[in-house]
Amino acid sequence: MMSENKISFDEALNELENVVRQLEMGELPLEQSIELYKKGMELSGQCHQKLQKIEAEVTVLVDANGNTSDFEMAGK
Repeated sequence: MMSENKISFDEALNELENVVRQLEMGELPLEQSIELYKKGMELSGQCHQKLQKIEAEVTVLVDANGNTSDFEMAGK
């Protein structure tokens, strides 16, 4: 398992896109395809965790007056 917090979201996403491209080509041996699939699932999980963390950090917005509001309500 790769160290989840060692790479940025962008790096994980780029690696995931590379894995998908390789798998879509369909030219890899079965064993290598399975390993790439596992890596892709791990990268997908890392991206999801990083997005959840960012979402949690952005759930409260502070307006110009210093008042806080829930992120969901701020856009309405």
